[in-house]
Amino acid sequence: MPAGTILTVQDVTKTYGRYEALKGVSLSVEKGEFVALVGPSGCGKTTLLKQIAGFEDPASGRITIAGKDMAGVPAAKRPTSMVFQKLALFPHMTVAENIGFPLKLRKMAPEKIASRVGEMIALMQLKPEYLSRYPRELSGGEQQRVALARSMVSSPELLLLDEPLSALDVKLKKVLQAELKRLHRSVGVTFVHVTHDLEEAMMLADRICVMRDGRILQLGTPADIYYRPADRFVAGFIGETNLLPVTVLSHDASGIRYRSEDIADDTGAVAASFVADNVVPGEGLMMVRPELLKLLKAGETADCTLEATITEVFGKGGTIQYRARSKQGQDLVIEIPGTSSLPVAIGDQVKLGWAKSDIYVFASAGA
Repeated sequence: MPAGTILTVQDVTKTYGRYEALKGVSLSVEKGEFVALVGPSGCGKTTLLKQIAGFEDPASGRITIAGKDMAGVPAAKRPTSMVFQKLALFPHMTVAENIGFPLKLRKMAPEKIASRVGEMIALMQLKPEYLSRYPRELSGGEQQRVALARSMVSSPELLLLDEPLSALDVKLKKVLQAELKRLHRSVGVTFVHVTHDLEEAMMLADRICVMRDGRILQLGTPADIYYRPADRFVAGFIGETNLLPVTVLSHDASGIRYRSEDIADDTGAVAASFVADNVVPGEGLMMVRPELLKLLKAGETADCTLEATITEVFGKGGTIQYRARSKQGQDLVIEIPGTSSLPVAIGDQVKLGWAKSDIYVFASAGA
């Protein structure tokens, strides 16, 4: 096990009857890291979390935590703790009893339990008077903090979170996302977090693991996933984007040369650092994120340009999103900072521009 690695998942498979939920998943997580598992419903992310927690056994493969093989080790004996989407707080227990319950199971002395519960209350920024209340007497956000406190009270080496914020309203979710980030930073525990909220994953995680159909498509930093996606599925799954068809004429150590019916480019070249390794001569895709497209004014230039017609506009407060269509019928999304007056309107002919340092070219084949 490499130094600093807390979790290793090696070629793990899981089947339910004929259904393959996990198809040879391999993953390593470093101590103190925050890793988010994302993907469409049914992709296997919660199943993977259950294998790590010990609630289910893999059909094949190996899971090690802190260098120890977890084969045959029940959930209660693993150095992990899990926070569920449904918080599973005991309604008949007070907040203090809920938080201290894992320690009671370990037969810890009552005075030590009380001391540890007090530490957790302070860490979660809950008021001491909440200790005597029952879950039903707390708000949703307060219940969430109690669930986190209970999961942390036994000092796990690995905290597993299964969409714990998904049922909260948007404003409260933002508050608790910040709290999760603070908690991770302050306690140094390794987090593995399943979420459907892609913005949440981008905000919180050190690395993001994108899954589909029981496999890992890409594992990387938020910047890697967003600006250097493995394929068109990852590119489209992590936020909106523009995928412009190009014909790759050549690919060598210096980069590619290409042509496009839509894109005006004086050199028709892209440096190797902005091209995926799997690109070969033939059909490819040039990705440009919506916020990196510029509405060019008369006389303005850019590395690449494209003429289009505005088809829709959406005011989003801090930003304005435009939909447009190129002369070749390619649909586009442009996002600019919000202003009190719209710079262009539906039906306007516009010229869009972008820098070659803001693109990524990958093969059009695949998902």
